[in-house]
Amino acid sequence: MQIQTIQGQPASILGLAGQEPMESGCVDLAWQAGVNYFFSYDLGDSPLLRDLHQLLKQHREQAIVATGSERRELKSWQTYIEQVRQTLAIDTVDILFAEYVSPADDWQQVMTLLEQLYEWKAAGLIRYVGVTTHTRAIAQRLLQESRCDVLMHRYNMAHRKAEAAVLPAALAADIPVVAFTSTRWGTLLQGHPAWPTDPPTAADCYRFGLHQPAIRLVLTAPKTRDDLEANLAVLEAPSLSAEEVAHWQRYGDLVYGQGQDAFETNWP
Repeated sequence: MQIQTIQGQPASILGLAGQEPMESGCVDLAWQAGVNYFFSYDLGDSPLLRDLHQLLKQHREQAIVATGSERRELKSWQTYIEQVRQTLAIDTVDILFAEYVSPADDWQQVMTLLEQLYEWKAAGLIRYVGVTTHTRAIAQRLLQESRCDVLMHRYNMAHRKAEAAVLPAALAADIPVVAFTSTRWGTLLQGHPAWPTDPPTAADCYRFGLHQPAIRLVLTAPKTRDDLEANLAVLEAPSLSAEEVAHWQRYGDLVYGQGQDAFETNWP
């Protein structure tokens, strides 16, 4: 399955995600460079939402609007989807994610929620049903049971365990994966005392995610237009050589270490 715009264009390999703070103008800069996938975690007063609202006035059918919620109660979801539609002045949300499904969730409650999302899809309120999870076992089950249209899952140089089961399951199910935390919350960009050469750039981190066939796009959440400008380099040069992949795997192993950092223990 491909993630496509209403007009049928494929999703860009880089998606713009909102973060606070983010300079105004990032949406237009990304759009002009070829980004057509925009993701917002919530409906706070953010430059991304304000700028996206303006973009959609002229380019609704060429842009992909993705958002989601950690809510589990159906009534609150009804409120949320209506807020999204009103805030962005759109009839249909392209991708709606049930966010951060975890072992602490009641599985039946999650299934009931996903059934509701599919009902909204049938009614034309959304176009794709998405799920976000850090937990590989949950991701694998969702994929094997075809419980979603799009999976958003953590993958980066240091966090590669998804390669064993999650990404192969996504390919087998033909369910596209959106990779997030590609820079490991920015820590991959900081280097390591035992690493003899330069650390990766953010664009290197995005290229690393994109070398996996199951991963259809990666998210970037820059704070400034300058950061975004640098990150957009991945659009022109998205590939890594086998040697570069191995190079960054070694770096990721070094950063991961024994897996005792909070990034690993809180989200194993």
